[in-house]
Amino acid sequence: MFIQTEATPNPATLKFLPGRVVLPTGTFDASNAEAAAGSPLASRLIALPEVTGVFLGYDFVTVTKRDGEWQQLKPAILGEIMEHFLSGAPVLVEGGAQPTTDAEEFFDPADSETVTTIKDLLETRVRPAVAGDGGDITFRGFRDGVVYLNMKGSCSGCPSSTATLKYGIQNLLRHFVPDVREVEAV
Repeated sequence: MFIQTEATPNPATLKFLPGRVVLPTGTFDASNAEAAAGSPLASRLIALPEVTGVFLGYDFVTVTKRDGEWQQLKPAILGEIMEHFLSGAPVLVEGGAQPTTDAEEFFDPADSETVTTIKDLLETRVRPAVAGDGGDITFRGFRDGVVYLNMKGSCSGCPSSTATLKYGIQNLLRHFVPDVREVEAV
């Protein structure tokens, strides 16, 4: 098994590509042992001393570290990912944790056409790019011209996430949806 690694814009995270589907649908985010309990893979990784977060996507695993150098932590992470997939264990515990899907959304029903356009733009133009960096972004709400988004994985806490929101996503949405004034992270 060959696992590729990619740097992300967040220096505290690294993206691991095991060359197979990790989660066929949704995502899974764990920032502590309790949250990781629903995933044998996430549990293995979060148990490593310097690991503070694990994010599972369609075909990648993003790991966030506390301190230390990647060159020292990376071999242990690669070993745990490889052992997990070679063991044949499931990524998620059956009947336990489920992949994260869209959380409860808020918006005025009169704005449903605008929200549909926003979601379509996020799904087709933004999420693939964000997943390429080891993260995910989901729609949370729309109120008074403000779009509320949730950033996960390497995007959560990334120094460049504010720039991504304000100059990338906000400009894209304003261009295609005149009702959008601003984009905020929740």
